[in-house]
Amino acid sequence: MSFREHARAQATACAALGSPFMSRMLSILAEKLAPGSAVADRLLNWPADRLGPDAAALRLTGALHYLVLSGQAPMLARLYEKPDAATDSQLWRIVDAAMRLHGAEILQTLERAPQTNELRRSAVLIATAHWLSARFKLPLVLSELGSAAGLNLLWDSYTLEIGESRFGAKDRSVLLTPAWSGDLPEPVIPVIRARAGVDLNPLDPGSDRLRLLAYIWPDQPARLENTIRALDLAQERRPEIARANAIDWLEARLARPIPQAIHLVYHTITWQYFSPEDQARGLAMLARAGSRCRADEPLAHLSMEDDGNGPGAALTLHLWPEDRRFDLGRADFHGRWVDWKAPAP
Repeated sequence: MSFREHARAQATACAALGSPFMSRMLSILAEKLAPGSAVADRLLNWPADRLGPDAAALRLTGALHYLVLSGQAPMLARLYEKPDAATDSQLWRIVDAAMRLHGAEILQTLERAPQTNELRRSAVLIATAHWLSARFKLPLVLSELGSAAGLNLLWDSYTLEIGESRFGAKDRSVLLTPAWSGDLPEPVIPVIRARAGVDLNPLDPGSDRLRLLAYIWPDQPARLENTIRALDLAQERRPEIARANAIDWLEARLARPIPQAIHLVYHTITWQYFSPEDQARGLAMLARAGSRCRADEPLAHLSMEDDGNGPGAALTLHLWPEDRRFDLGRADFHGRWVDWKAPAP
């Protein structure tokens, strides 16, 4: 796959995920991008087998949005305010000029994996925690892989609203309203004993705020505002996030079972960024740790990841000591909808 093909595929995905502006921009970029500038040469020579795993097109859109949010590119900012007012040729001239003028800044951002920290995925985490709490009647210890700024470590501070039913926090300052199909979450209140996460590049919810917001598409203002409220909460709560290789960190977390608690290890659209070696090591590590568990110290592994079977991501829960795998359904990659199919706990 070439970068042009990758950008077109990402444009299609952006359209499906509710961002017509990013879809249009990437379609134009796929057509117009030509060698001759540092940014274009980097993109066009991206290793073909890494374009998808590295999310190269999203790295570029994040870099451009960061220039807007940080006030470095006024002309680009005006385009982002009223994208429909620009013709395709005008849009391309502005984007091309920004890539040439701010090439050094963009090249730095292209070296970093996108970190959206999409908090709407917490709808799945809330439902899973309710299901586990109903099944085991034990408190939870959370271990998140790929935590970014820790927004999805704070899911118990968000309100999940499904029709007239609400789950989670009462204040509704961070409100999740996915289109929901299937049974409602179990009517229990999860108790969290401890929480921690890991990321190769943790983001500070204060000083790194613009870096994170840059990966939220600019034509989705409600999503942006909800994320800002969650960042305010993370800045206040400061969940523990280690800077480390996720699987190395997990090895220490799994060193011994946690008595009288459910140890929930989870990741949401993160696994694809791990090397095949780390993926294999992580799964083997979880299986070994699970084999050591007793009934009063269960281990749970929740995966919300792209399995290629669409729509959206597969929701898979593996439980030990029973060594059982549960299909919990599917969810939109950005948490806009959830098709919940969990069995009775």
